[in-house]
Amino acid sequence: MKIAIVTGASSGLGKEFIHQISKKEKVDEIWAIARRKDKLQELASIIKMPVRPIALDLKKDESFLELETMLEAEKPDIRLLVNDAGFGRMGNYAEITSADNDGMIDLNCKALVRMTVLCLPHINRGGRVIEVCSSSSFQPLPGLNVYAASKAFVLRYSRALWWEVIGRGIHVTAACPYWIKDTEFISTVKKSENSFAVRHFPLASKPHSVVYLALLGSRFNLQVVSCGPVSFFQRICSKFIPHIVVDAAWEGIRRI
Repeated sequence: MKIAIVTGASSGLGKEFIHQISKKEKVDEIWAIARRKDKLQELASIIKMPVRPIALDLKKDESFLELETMLEAEKPDIRLLVNDAGFGRMGNYAEITSADNDGMIDLNCKALVRMTVLCLPHINRGGRVIEVCSSSSFQPLPGLNVYAASKAFVLRYSRALWWEVIGRGIHVTAACPYWIKDTEFISTVKKSENSFAVRHFPLASKPHSVVYLALLGSRFNLQVVSCGPVSFFQRICSKFIPHIVVDAAWEGIRRI
């Protein structure tokens, strides 16, 4: 059985990935993974392709044991893995709790790696992995420090993994969007004591265009996809302008 697996599937980009995969990818079933079972079931009811709702909390070890058991029992051919599960918080070092810092690292980094390594034995030649990263990975971001650092980890991990699996004919792509409107991310990331660490989110992208570019880039086996013009501009600037200058500009922009 050919399947796609999408984490963080209950809302936002993950939900949009489910919609576009169901229309564009040659798979028999989509495994949708997230914590909220009701949201997954609601999503499965409207997709014109078999969608298996799998309610798991990827910050818990037992979730990976459960998923490993499912993979060993069914031995699917994973044609596409999308690691979209993640979250962030705004604020400086004194304003974000240790629990939230740990959560960002555990979900954005640790869970992503565990999910990837768990699925790779079931991905054959021509299969693809999309690691949902962020344009924040291109440079340090005060006020979004741990989140940006966790995404920098994802970017470096994805680039290196591209080389490690290229001999197996597997594509690995880091998808790096800018702010995305019409998702829960912005409202979630602002839930800290300093909810005005970033005051406005100009030129935010739409989920549909971000997912479209991510899927397209993965088909062409691009290591990194800048999912929108702002992300592309940010990526170029971070290559040629010293980070201290970029950070100073960011410090001004986020207060406007």
